[in-house]
Amino acid sequence: MAKRVTFYIDGFNFYFGLKRTRKTDKEWHRFYWTDMVKLCRSFLGEGQELEKVIYFTASPLSPQKNSRQSAFLNANKLLNGDKFEVVRGKYMEKHITCPYCKGDILRPEEKKTDVNISIRMIADCVLDKTDTVSLVSADSDLVPPLEFIQTYYPEKHIKVYFPPSNYSNDLKDNLLHHRSKPVLLLRNKRRFFDALMPDTVSTGEKKYTIPEKWKE
Repeated sequence: MAKRVTFYIDGFNFYFGLKRTRKTDKEWHRFYWTDMVKLCRSFLGEGQELEKVIYFTASPLSPQKNSRQSAFLNANKLLNGDKFEVVRGKYMEKHITCPYCKGDILRPEEKKTDVNISIRMIADCVLDKTDTVSLVSADSDLVPPLEFIQTYYPEKHIKVYFPPSNYSNDLKDNLLHHRSKPVLLLRNKRRFFDALMPDTVSTGEKKYTIPEKWKE
C-alpha cells in the first residue's frame, strides 16, 4: 500500500519567501501563480501518494492583495478539487511605534496560522490520516508540534521544506537530531517552472486569470 503524504504549507512564509527571492532573481516573480498540488507531487518518491495539500493563510486587508490571493487560491482549487484545501487565519491591525518619527502606525499582522498548522499536523497523526507530514515553512514556532509528533507518533515520517530565501536553524537542528535535513526550495527552480499554471484556469462557467501585477 502506498504511503500517504500530506503537505502543510505556511502561506505567509511561502509568499514572502518568493517576494524576497524575486529581488535578486526576477524569474521567481512568475511563481506566484504556481499549481501547489503539482509542485508538491513532484517531491514524492516511489511508493508514495499525495493525500492532500493544505494551504494555511489569511485574507489580506488590502482589497487589491485580497483579489490577487483569491485568484491564486481559487485557481488551485479549481484545478485540484479536494486535493487542495485552504485553512484561514486572519490579519489584524497592530499598533506600533515608528522607530524614526516615534508616531503611532498600523501594521497588519497575521494571526492563527502557526496554531492552525500545529493543530492540523497533530490531528492528522492522531486520526491516522497521513503517513508523512511534509511541512513547508521556516517558522521556528513549529518545532514544538514536530517534537510532539516525533515523541508520540515515531512511526510518522517528517519532511521540512524551507520556502525560498527562508531558513530556520531551530528546524534544521531538530531534523538533524532525527537524522534528516530540510529541503531548500530555492534549489528547486525547475520544479516551480514545471508547476506553473496556465494564465487562465477555467472549467465550465468558472474562470480565474493570473493578476496583471503578477505578469510584470
